[in-house]
Amino acid sequence: MKTAAVYCRVSTEDQEREGTSLQTQLEACLKHCQDKGYNLAHRFSEAYSGLTLERPKLNELRELVRSEQIDVVVIYCLDRLSRDPTHGVILMQELEKHHVTLEAVTEDVDNSELGKLISYIRGFASKLEAEKIRERTMRGKKAKAQQGRVPCGGYARLYGYDYIRVSEKNGGRRVVNENEAKWVRQMFTWLVDDGMSCLAIATKLNSLHVSSRYGNYRSRGVVHRILSNPAYIGVTIYRQGELIELPNVTPKIIDKAVFEAAQRQLKVNYEKAKRSMKRQYLLHGHIYCRQCGNPYRTHIVVQHKKYNTYQYRRYVCSATSGISNSFPVDHCHNKGWSADKLETLVWVQIERVLDDPELIITELEKQRQDANELGVLETELKQVARQLKEIDRDQAQLLQWALKGFPEDHVIAENKKLNAARESLKAQKTELETKIKASQDAAISVPKLEHFVGLMREKLSMLDFETKRMALDMLDIKVWIDGYNVEVTGVIPISDYVIATPQSR
Repeated sequence: MKTAAVYCRVSTEDQEREGTSLQTQLEACLKHCQDKGYNLAHRFSEAYSGLTLERPKLNELRELVRSEQIDVVVIYCLDRLSRDPTHGVILMQELEKHHVTLEAVTEDVDNSELGKLISYIRGFASKLEAEKIRERTMRGKKAKAQQGRVPCGGYARLYGYDYIRVSEKNGGRRVVNENEAKWVRQMFTWLVDDGMSCLAIATKLNSLHVSSRYGNYRSRGVVHRILSNPAYIGVTIYRQGELIELPNVTPKIIDKAVFEAAQRQLKVNYEKAKRSMKRQYLLHGHIYCRQCGNPYRTHIVVQHKKYNTYQYRRYVCSATSGISNSFPVDHCHNKGWSADKLETLVWVQIERVLDDPELIITELEKQRQDANELGVLETELKQVARQLKEIDRDQAQLLQWALKGFPEDHVIAENKKLNAARESLKAQKTELETKIKASQDAAISVPKLEHFVGLMREKLSMLDFETKRMALDMLDIKVWIDGYNVEVTGVIPISDYVIATPQSR
């Protein structure tokens, strides 16, 4: 006698749909097991979306399959198991691997190649239907939110704006409060142009006695929330079950390019704060091993001589034996470096670049040209997106071909071509998105670099540690170590050659 497990599922959209309630599914599956003479050992029922594999009861069922405690899984119909075709293939392969049969009450489950194809396309069509249901639901929620405009309460109050109540004329909207908005702009300027931390900005505001609606005190957290809120570029997001964007209810105070630059600078500031330490390492976070690819880390060497103890700062590959066991590579034998020696060597090259106007102007002009390619790249990306949608439609049409009795070999071959075309387009899409990101970064970095380099050249000989660190971050400096050879790269060419140092004992 075969041992069986029953699995039943509904999602939020399915619960009111006639014939698919959990009780209806369970009764049909139990009758199927009784008719087949199966020993029913387990039954699972849950209300979860079929577009995810992370379902508690499905996970329990999969554990039974992997431990080979059952022979048969009984479901009401195929889309109760999964609505995502890729997930469906994963589950089918898992069942086959452990010699477990899948049976559906309302349809035959054919394990032939054509059957798998039909199951795949049917799942694809089911996924499209689920996405349409989700889109209609979201559209209804969005319309509901738009009727109420920006909801009143704490959410509506935002520094830099006044709120017009829904009950008033043209209500449910924010309007710019210029007295506060000028300080919002100043905060973004301090962050983007001067690289100031949130704490430094909060301290600056307090020293200038800039008032807020809650008194003069401003903390780092308050400043961070302002600098990371997309409402200041006119994007209003309201959570009502799901995130919903409310158009035309918050006027922008900050340009999108400035906001994106601010988010990058917040990330830089976070990393800089994370690596704060008692001893200063100028190149920490900027050094990489050319031999194994891992980053270098800081290290202290302690030497005892007679009655004195000496400590030396060093940089060593993080995959070096005895330093770290967290890397899945063989122990690296690349050279460690004296921090004093390496920092001096690298900073000399950076000073040479910062003090060379012609080199900087040439590179900035090149970055301007790269930024100008953004429109062309975005057009190409839209074309790739359209082609991917066409492939989705063609693959859905294959279901109709299969059901109309087209030759199995022809259907499978056509499906294989479509899958190959999709993979190729996905690769193009990834490459274009990478190029677009680089062009967007170039567009904002050009004026920022010009401003920064101008400031640096005025006081090159008197830069403190934090300003030098800021220069390394701004120029995106990477130092590559290969034995006694040192290579320095960045957004502006630092050196046309590898710095080679003589070997010493």
